[in-house]
Amino acid sequence: MLKALKEPFQYTRGLDESSAGAAASKGNTGKAKRKPRARNMSGTLKQMWGYLIAYKGRLAAVVVMVILSSALSLLGPYMAGTAIDHYLISRDSGFVLFLVGMGVVYVLHSVTMWLQSIWMIGISQKTVLRMRVQLFEHLHRLPIPYFSKRQHGELMSRVTNDIENVSSSLNSSVIQVFSSILLLIGTVTVMLSLSPLLTLLTFLVVPLMLLGMKWITKQTGRLFKAQQRNLGDLNGYIEETLSGQRIVKAFSQEHTVIAAFKERNERIRVSGFWAQTISGFIPKLMNALNNLSFAVIAGVGAIFVLNDQITVGTIIIFAEYSRQFTRPLNDLANQWNTLLSAVAGAERVFDVLGEDEERVDEGAAIELTEVKGSVVFNDVTFAYEGRASTISDVSFELRPGDTVALVGPTGAGKTTLIQLLCRFYDPSVGNILIDGIDTRMIKRENLRSHMAFVLQDSFLFEGTILENIRYGKLDATDAEVEQAAKLANAHSFITRLKLGYHSMLKPDGSGISQGQKQLLAIARAILANPSILVLDEATSSIDTVTEIKIQEALQRLMQGRTSFVIAHRLNTIQQADQIVVLQDGAIIEKGSHAELIAQHGFYSSMVGSQLKDGMLNESS
Repeated sequence: MLKALKEPFQYTRGLDESSAGAAASKGNTGKAKRKPRARNMSGTLKQMWGYLIAYKGRLAAVVVMVILSSALSLLGPYMAGTAIDHYLISRDSGFVLFLVGMGVVYVLHSVTMWLQSIWMIGISQKTVLRMRVQLFEHLHRLPIPYFSKRQHGELMSRVTNDIENVSSSLNSSVIQVFSSILLLIGTVTVMLSLSPLLTLLTFLVVPLMLLGMKWITKQTGRLFKAQQRNLGDLNGYIEETLSGQRIVKAFSQEHTVIAAFKERNERIRVSGFWAQTISGFIPKLMNALNNLSFAVIAGVGAIFVLNDQITVGTIIIFAEYSRQFTRPLNDLANQWNTLLSAVAGAERVFDVLGEDEERVDEGAAIELTEVKGSVVFNDVTFAYEGRASTISDVSFELRPGDTVALVGPTGAGKTTLIQLLCRFYDPSVGNILIDGIDTRMIKRENLRSHMAFVLQDSFLFEGTILENIRYGKLDATDAEVEQAAKLANAHSFITRLKLGYHSMLKPDGSGISQGQKQLLAIARAILANPSILVLDEATSSIDTVTEIKIQEALQRLMQGRTSFVIAHRLNTIQQADQIVVLQDGAIIEKGSHAELIAQHGFYSSMVGSQLKDGMLNESS
């Protein structure tokens, strides 16, 4: 049996290590104030209390209701025993009035239970609302490297599934735990006043209960953590495979991804099965020990009654209280599953909230009201954490309105330069100046507000075409949006759609062609009216006719703006004012197209190779 119980624990191996590794991993964005992380139940509950204390008035009302319901719960059995001694055995008068009083007690008990439940649900829903908003806001303050290391679906699971587990626990477990503790204290007090000896006999089963619960909860705690981790991993895998469904089908890998899904699903099944099975031992153990306690009380109590040491009513009261003594323990055991699952979910939420936010702007950082577009890279060197330098001693200068083309083989460092320009990272050595000001001294949000991006895979949101273009300038009028679309050569295809600018786009812009997505992205950038423009493979994988339209739109967009162009197709960058050729993170050539061709170096060979490939394609 023990060997079988150890089997699921293989899925929890490395849990603490991976969490510690995540805590230790830091981007190269500098340090921000780190929030404390919950690494155990007490720490997690302490952080949860920090959220609940905001509703201390309503919590106080809930506490009052719990106290009243517990007191009424204790009063009911006592009145039942009293009725037996005074009205059924002694035949005293007033039995009907006494029954009415008992009825009032049980009605009031139901009312207090209902009120505490309703009020606690309201508190829990407001609490998880705050947590979810705080988590979502925090995700948007994390540095870009954080997201590149994690599956998006796994992060989504923390915002949805894990917080929902917290909500379920707050709705029921918090009240149940507090109520059970009060009942235990009240029950023990009354039992001791009635018969210390019978109370002692009842307590003989308590050590067995505590030992059993300690062993069970030790096992289930790890399993519930593993279950939440495996669920997040599965969500991440589902999100990844559904996003890449075209690639899956194109390479006929359906069976492979289904097999990988089944493996992850099996991990959830195993950890969930053992967590529920082992935790299910608790109520069974409680019921068995409860029945044993009741048998002891009934047998010993009968002897006391025969010897006139206690009354029959006292035995009835005591028997009911003995059950009421074990019932809170049983309720705590039943709630333990929910509580452990909620703690595991809360730990994962607090783990994200404990991540370093993007480095705060320096105290002397300024906001630029206007950017002319002068850009200088001054001996810039940069290395990702734990890696060799990706960029080494890069220097070049752009005047306002200039266009620089960054070319070179894959992995040469072109995209890294753009990320440094946007301050997703800061240089390890050297600096970048915009209008003569070090980018470190410009507030990140303000710096990026003067930039616009047209990327190879232009991301569009679910919504209308009008809303997607207006994302570049949220206060733009419909006329301004339409003008931007015209300048981007997108107006004609938009008007051919049945609903025109009000046509709905599916998630990620699916439903229109890649070229049309690029035109909308250009329209969005035109509307933003940036001073600095970044074009990253904006015309790759586009047919010739669409490419001409995109090129015309880009020329309008680039006019009068400082532009950074990344392209492998060299025919798109020949008109650049300056071409910077990168290899292994260093500049190996720099100059205009004509100057670099005349040097007969690396750039010249790249152009010659592409021309040769083009001729071969045409002849074929």
